[in-house]
Amino acid sequence: MSGVSTPVLWHIPVSHYNEKVRWALDLKGLAHERRAPPPPSHMAVALWLTRGKSMTFPVLTLDGQAIGDSTAIIAALERRHPEPALYPEDPRELKRALALEDFFDEELGPYSRLLAFHELVQEPEAIAEFSANLMPKALAGSAAARAVGGRGAALYAKARYRVSRDDAAQAARAKILAAFDRLESELEGSGGEYPAGDSFSVADLAAASLFVPIVSPPEGPGLPKPIGSYEDFIRPLRERRGFRWVTDTFARHR
Repeated sequence: MSGVSTPVLWHIPVSHYNEKVRWALDLKGLAHERRAPPPPSHMAVALWLTRGKSMTFPVLTLDGQAIGDSTAIIAALERRHPEPALYPEDPRELKRALALEDFFDEELGPYSRLLAFHELVQEPEAIAEFSANLMPKALAGSAAARAVGGRGAALYAKARYRVSRDDAAQAARAKILAAFDRLESELEGSGGEYPAGDSFSVADLAAASLFVPIVSPPEGPGLPKPIGSYEDFIRPLRERRGFRWVTDTFARHR
């Protein structure tokens, strides 16, 4: 990889962690290519690109390096392309923003994904629609290919994320509610529309992106419409300040 080559984002189009990096690249106006090998082949690609350091996407090739993990990618972008800044200049605000990024990375992202897959695998048509978003266009229009892709996606999700257990799904619901509590508490503490400082930062980016499987903002990656018990869980959340904040943040900044 040449040090002057165009950056390449290896990504999963429907993934919320990948949305976090896509959003950062777009905010910074950094020209780049996007490549999306379908799961589960992306794991082999990620291992190859990062020489075994990362087994999933996103991976960004930047200045001759292959960087895995959304947080590490954003840190690298801040060093090389600092404007517009995602890291607050004030040290206290920066510390708070990075702590919030870490919280939503660890305490929301895995659980919003787990619950979304848990509910999707219960609905063959929904999981088929989801898998179609990852297929080449020539295959996505085939009902047979969508059905096979849906079954494959369900098997992959169960093996990769262990989404078939009801107790794990219940724990994920509790984590999501706790994440809304944390977001709303931080917004109240900041006294404004941003949880860390007085402008959009990596804290906003992480929180909004990692709530995508729950909120499904129109500016975000296309996801199947929630149905059944998933819709039952999400419906009352739409009245929460945190839910409205996610939709507003996407509308203003995405």
